[in-house]
Amino acid sequence: MARSRHRRPPTARSVIRRGRGLRGPVLPPTVPAWRTRGQKFDRLVLEAFAPLDSRWHDRLTKLDIAVDDVPKIRPLHPDSVTWPDEVVADGPVPLSRLVPAGIDRHGTATRARVVLFRKPLELRAGDPDDLVDLLREVLVQQIATYLGVDPDVIDPADDDDEEEE
Repeated sequence: MARSRHRRPPTARSVIRRGRGLRGPVLPPTVPAWRTRGQKFDRLVLEAFAPLDSRWHDRLTKLDIAVDDVPKIRPLHPDSVTWPDEVVADGPVPLSRLVPAGIDRHGTATRARVVLFRKPLELRAGDPDDLVDLLREVLVQQIATYLGVDPDVIDPADDDDEEEE
């Protein structure tokens, strides 16, 4: 078999495929930039939840906060896109869901939990500051639903911020 004298220049794909690409991680695991998007989102959730937890800690001891990448729920009526009270949504896309306490399929008691959907929330917020604000709004609505009170009772600071603008 005859080989051509004119070889193609190596592309990034061929270099990586032949084992001559990056040989290790660019950043060591000890630096903050090494965190995954999920880990960064978890930190923002904790940052948004901290002031609410400090104020309502006694009533939130039996509530868990969880994060899921994408929602696995569908609207009750696909034509009109209506959601139950325990779902916070932006139109047809759910942003979070309150799962009440109950019994799972194995007969074990479960705690109530707020499930935040990471990707829809990240897509609706442009930068991390907006994401913290959006997370706080969603958490306030879900905690209000969990406690059975008005969202203004949970976070009266929202009213003060709106009046100043």
